[in-house]
Amino acid sequence: MKILLVEDEKRMADAISELLRQEHYEVDVFYDGIAGTDAIETGIYDAAVLDVMLPGKSGFDIISDARKAQITTPTLMLTAKSDVHDKVTGLDCGADDYLTKPFEVEELLARIRALCRRGSRVTEGMVTAGDLVLYTKTDMLCCTASGLEVRLSEKEYKIMEYLMSNLGQIISKERLSVKVWGFENEAEYNNVEVYISFTRKKLAFLQSKTEIKAVRGMGYELRGETRCFQNRKDALY
Repeated sequence: MKILLVEDEKRMADAISELLRQEHYEVDVFYDGIAGTDAIETGIYDAAVLDVMLPGKSGFDIISDARKAQITTPTLMLTAKSDVHDKVTGLDCGADDYLTKPFEVEELLARIRALCRRGSRVTEGMVTAGDLVLYTKTDMLCCTASGLEVRLSEKEYKIMEYLMSNLGQIISKERLSVKVWGFENEAEYNNVEVYISFTRKKLAFLQSKTEIKAVRGMGYELRGETRCFQNRKDALY
């Protein structure tokens, strides 16, 4: 799961990001509203945590602009203000939840888990799409039709988690690259093609009817189609 955190208090941002990483989330941190807007509008995040009072652009403005851009990323507003008017403003702007500082760590984690469940196909450690089940704690991908399973590499797992969470949607190569390798990584686009090829081979082994389709000039889409395979009883790890 990939989380966006926009918080201008560096000590607070570092503490929250470290907490989330200990819970096995991937976290991108930005310290101002302009950068936060650019980040959330990539659409690559499973959830976002936004402070309200930010330099450049407020958290309210970030989420409002994101919703206008058709970005549906589940979002938690994080602020020192406890006034009911501010909470209503945040929710009216398009936020999904609101947490007032100071807060308990367990409550923050519980709210983020709820956001991630709301925004994806993740249920009790699994992501499901078509005849596929991806186990988030073991990196195992299973085909319910054939009963076969395969272990994914780190990059293959990230690709499948993202595509399965966005079943039927076309994901651009750029978005996939940022999702898997991050903003600051210098990985070239051909890396995406290489790992898509690896992942397709795993799907072929599973005898899955779900395919990663290339959409010319646009990106990739996970969709189900009828496919024929020879019966294979071996396991691949």
